[in-house]
Amino acid sequence: MQKKPTEIAAVLGGGSFGTAIAAILAENGHEARLWVRDPETAAAINAANENKKYLPGSILPSGVHANDDLITTLKDATLIFVAVPSSAFVDVLQQAKEYVAEGTIVVSCTKGIAADSFQLMSQVLMEQWPQARVGVLSGPNLAKEIVEKTFTGTVIASDDDALCKRIQQALSCDYFRVYQSGDMYGVELGGALKNIYAIATGMAAAMGVGDNTRGLLITRSLAEMSRYAAHLGGNPMSFLGLAGVGDLIVTCSSPLSRNYQVGYQVGKGLSVAEAVASLGQTAEGINTVKLIAERAKQLDIYMPICTGLYKILFEEKPCDEVIAGLMQGEHSYDVEFTIGL
Repeated sequence: MQKKPTEIAAVLGGGSFGTAIAAILAENGHEARLWVRDPETAAAINAANENKKYLPGSILPSGVHANDDLITTLKDATLIFVAVPSSAFVDVLQQAKEYVAEGTIVVSCTKGIAADSFQLMSQVLMEQWPQARVGVLSGPNLAKEIVEKTFTGTVIASDDDALCKRIQQALSCDYFRVYQSGDMYGVELGGALKNIYAIATGMAAAMGVGDNTRGLLITRSLAEMSRYAAHLGGNPMSFLGLAGVGDLIVTCSSPLSRNYQVGYQVGKGLSVAEAVASLGQTAEGINTVKLIAERAKQLDIYMPICTGLYKILFEEKPCDEVIAGLMQGEHSYDVEFTIGL
């Protein structure tokens, strides 16, 4: 395949997904700079062309270069992808702000919500880097499968059409297809909310539920996500795309999903802290469960699965007791938005 014109692309965050994005960029002919905090990790990635901590066994293209210096990573970068955990998001943005040029295209790859401000990551980006053009990348994108070059689709969302086209050109390749959306809020919200339900389905799998139960759980999870978005003025139809139902199905079905793994370990009897420690990576859904359950209660939004999961994770309610409560809940409409509710 003919390579795209070379650009300098900075990827902030050397976890599994940041590394996968850097690999695509490098394969497409771009200079891909991967920023990691730890100099030893950066040196190890460069020496082996492999991120042994997060993507062991996957050899990275020679165009990926890891660096622990933020300033050097950002110098002359025309594209920036931010893939650090939501808990570190503001800190990294503040450190880097003065090194981001006016009009630089910046794409958030973090599927989370800021705990202190309840902002989505794109909102944090626009507040911290007002000089940047901001978009969101989201979809059913398990990093291990991306670097193994399995066919994958994603969504670049922004009301900046030129930004979307630029990211499509930068990332599209034989195995990675990039679709466009103008609904940045809906796409990003879907990516954040689905982590809640990945934990729930992982927990259910550990308890040995059947396929009927799994189908019920995933479908009603989508209803909760759409209901929450609509209540806040979002478009529930955005949840029918890759960043909604597509990401939800994958994250709720695959053991490669970090949030699914955490839920599975909790379902097997580990505490939340033990489950997160066993994972060794960030599971954004733990924070998101707490934030969304509390906000849903404040706004009187009916989200029984999220609320039930909150009771298990943060109030230590027995799983069987919560499940019994869910099955005794109100019978609602199946697809609410077809009847104008």
